[in-house]
Amino acid sequence: MHLNRKSPDSCPALVLNADFRPLSYFPLSLWSWQDSLKAVFLDRVDVVAEYENTVRSPSFEMRLPSVIALKRYINHARAPAFTRFNVFLRDSFSCQYCGDMNREILTFDHVTPRSKGGRTTWGNIVAACSPCNLKKGGRSPKDARMQPFQKPYRPNMYELNEKGRAFPPNYLHESWHDYLYWDTELEP
Repeated sequence: MHLNRKSPDSCPALVLNADFRPLSYFPLSLWSWQDSLKAVFLDRVDVVAEYENTVRSPSFEMRLPSVIALKRYINHARAPAFTRFNVFLRDSFSCQYCGDMNREILTFDHVTPRSKGGRTTWGNIVAACSPCNLKKGGRSPKDARMQPFQKPYRPNMYELNEKGRAFPPNYLHESWHDYLYWDTELEP
């Protein structure tokens, strides 16, 4: 296939669930143009909006989808994976000891240190900036006189999606506005 206008790599498709809500807000559920076209041809999605850009082969031409909706609903009731990113998202990308929001210095902190039997689980990990993590060291919050702002817990997918809405991406295509809930003044 060959392209008219700009590169298709600059044309991701916003992926909506069958209820027309994004699959996720942070990271925003986007598929590459190749994945979105494949899903169209496999009849797994409906095209809701298109870019002006087209791709073509010798016998076929198609506008690139900018918004697609899954034909089958994906239930978000499953528990989210325990990942560094999801812990930081749960904690709103801020240190749970001092409130610093510098993402470049965020680390995991074991509330109950591993040296004292603490495990690497949702209920024992919080986001902490490097200085606070070093200050707390291998001590308990009580011994270090550093209590986290919120007790660590396992969030659900709905909660992580809601938290993700507070962090709009750098790029929002105009065709996505009806499906996203960020203030449009935040766009570049």
